[in-house]
Amino acid sequence: MYLPFFVDRSQGGGSGLAEQPLDCFRWDRHQGVSPGDGIGFIDSLTYSGYILLLYDYRYTPSVLTKGEEGLPENFLWKGRFGPMNLLISDTTFRPSTITTLIAKELRIDQGEVAIDVGCGSGVLAIIAAKLGAKHVHAIDKSPDVIEVGRANAEKNDVADRITFYQGDLFEPLDENLQADVIIGDVSGIPDTLADESGWFPTKGGGGSRGSELPIRMLEEARRRLSSGGRLFLPTGSLQDESSIIDAARRLYTRVRKLTERAIPLPNKLASSQVLSELVERGVVRISTRGSRSLWEARVWEVSGLS
Repeated sequence: MYLPFFVDRSQGGGSGLAEQPLDCFRWDRHQGVSPGDGIGFIDSLTYSGYILLLYDYRYTPSVLTKGEEGLPENFLWKGRFGPMNLLISDTTFRPSTITTLIAKELRIDQGEVAIDVGCGSGVLAIIAAKLGAKHVHAIDKSPDVIEVGRANAEKNDVADRITFYQGDLFEPLDENLQADVIIGDVSGIPDTLADESGWFPTKGGGGSRGSELPIRMLEEARRRLSSGGRLFLPTGSLQDESSIIDAARRLYTRVRKLTERAIPLPNKLASSQVLSELVERGVVRISTRGSRSLWEARVWEVSGLS
């Protein structure tokens, strides 16, 4: 069996994408593709019960191994500070391309306090601690985030500098707590698209346009950000992105784009009626390159209260 992968020729000074077949029978949970192979642009594929997630900016795969029913699975993160073994439950949002982009751009000065909103497995909180954060407050609505996050922090020797909370956005935190850095990686695609994609364990997105939750996060973050602090904000064309950026510019004095990436959509999602309707309504934007439908992901640094 062969599946198409795409080589980004721009990494080697060229341009465009070239299709490269890969023999999937050579893959298993212990094997992958070396960094020099340069394959990527696929969020995930499932083969023989294993899910291979390709999102490292060097386009190397990370592997999620099967766990027994009801037990956490083991996820190998191969982004910044990787390889890093993480536990993932059936209600944990798995690290994605966006997670990798944020990790690559994240800047923490020694001794700073950070808040990670929508922490999922806790990987970005762990990276913040490894970068020198004095303490990280990590929040997620997943019912077992405290157990999963704490286990991952302990495995990576930073449990003494991360506190995990279960709840909505900043709600579980002490009302007077402020941070130098906020990581705002909350669900940000339309609810119908979240349900169709299967990317979110709870099937919940960021509202009807995918912008409502990120905008609420930006609004609530204002009183949580210390003077001179900064917020790392992911956005993408699979949401009402312009409304989010407009809100960021209204609420903060500086909004700076750090990075962006074009990512092919899975064929099933690209051809879905749900996506077509969102495109027709002008909620999301999709481009094409050859036979592929692409969406764009971006990471911004937001700072200064207006």
